[in-house]
Amino acid sequence: MIKPRTAPGTLELLPTEQIAFQRMLDVIRSGYERFGFLPIETPAYELTDVLLTKTGGETERQVYFVQSTGSLDKAAAQEDPGLPELALRFDLTVPLARYVAEHEHRLTFPFRRYQMQRVYRGERPQRGRYREFYQCDIDIIGKDGLSPRHDAECPAVIHTIFTDLDIGAFTIQLNNRKLMRGFFEDLGITEAQQQVTVLREIDKIDKRGPEAVRDTLTGEAYGLAADVVQTLLDLVGLRSTSHDDALAILDRVLAASAGSPVLATGVAELREVLTVLRDLGVPESDYCLNLSIARGLDYYTGTVYETTLDEHPEIGSVCSGGRYDDLAGQYTKSRLPGVGMSIGLTRLFWQLREAGLVGTAESTVQVLVPQLDEAYLPQCLALATDLRQGGINTEVVLDGGKLGKQLKYADRAGIRFVAIVGEQEVAADTVTIKDLRRQDQFTVAREEAVRSLRVELAQPLGLPHDGSDED
Repeated sequence: MIKPRTAPGTLELLPTEQIAFQRMLDVIRSGYERFGFLPIETPAYELTDVLLTKTGGETERQVYFVQSTGSLDKAAAQEDPGLPELALRFDLTVPLARYVAEHEHRLTFPFRRYQMQRVYRGERPQRGRYREFYQCDIDIIGKDGLSPRHDAECPAVIHTIFTDLDIGAFTIQLNNRKLMRGFFEDLGITEAQQQVTVLREIDKIDKRGPEAVRDTLTGEAYGLAADVVQTLLDLVGLRSTSHDDALAILDRVLAASAGSPVLATGVAELREVLTVLRDLGVPESDYCLNLSIARGLDYYTGTVYETTLDEHPEIGSVCSGGRYDDLAGQYTKSRLPGVGMSIGLTRLFWQLREAGLVGTAESTVQVLVPQLDEAYLPQCLALATDLRQGGINTEVVLDGGKLGKQLKYADRAGIRFVAIVGEQEVAADTVTIKDLRRQDQFTVAREEAVRSLRVELAQPLGLPHDGSDED
């Protein structure tokens, strides 16, 4: 026999864990929709030439290609079969770019979309890193232009969602790539690719520490002067402690500039984002300016974000994103600037579970109707139908057996209430309701069963039932 085993790099959960995961998905979806974002889904795979708009590099080494057995036979018969026609998506941004370019003339701009689907990357499996994982993205796409005010909406959405998730205090950190590029220009770092590589090093400062970053930037690979690196480290060490402090830091950065127009634009954009964020009602204690936030991806061009849990910095960023100038330049001549954020939910769920911040959830089944005697199965089924029509999730035992065994099943399955219809109940037209959490029971008239269970389900667990007669 083949040994059953899960493929490496995947997260497979037991039902009560899956319920907890699903509820996080529901909270995120609700938050996105509350801010006016619309859902889309794209296929798990894309045409290879559409997906891989840039050949080579790290992306192509992590892509899973898709081939049918028939295609494999044809490829084997060719001397140079080339790449397979299809490949699994490795993020949701490239499919979004294709989607917007393809449906551009049928969309309304600014186009506000959310997308919550699995993506696939051929990474080396390790704790908390997966080959298949959920991403939960929002993006706002403009046509020809998009106001920086939209850059404030994404962190406002994320603030709402992480507040609703109730996983502890968090801070949304903001920066602007234009500010950083302008600062580089003032320091004489003007070549575009050098700016990108320096930004990538700066982005590692929280993981590696300032001394390690200093050694790298002054080393042979970069060759920056020690005083230049020190000035840069002084800048990226700035953190705001309040809204007014953030604005004061921006004033200092602008005053110290040698006159870079790019830096001035970045400062102006950040100032507007911070102001709109405050006006949206986001508490200033929950966001800050952090000039070390750079985001490693090259396509970010303006505002960038990272979100961290205050009491669990070891988890790292739990949500990130930023502004980009041209979403779909590979697929259309239209200019489609945008801004977005992404929650990598699979990894976040694993990290929160490891930190003890989330666990299993209650079963989604609220009531079990056991079968004490097959003669009363019709009454059991009728009761279950009434409970379901009353909005109560109900399971019926169809095979019968000893009541004790059925009660043990309910307890192990995490079902709190058991609604019993036996000989006595049928004769008296009543239902006996057992609460397995509080270890008590009561009897109600058959016609009151739905109402009574609704009352019980609405009460906090510690409160007694509504005063119906006890057995």
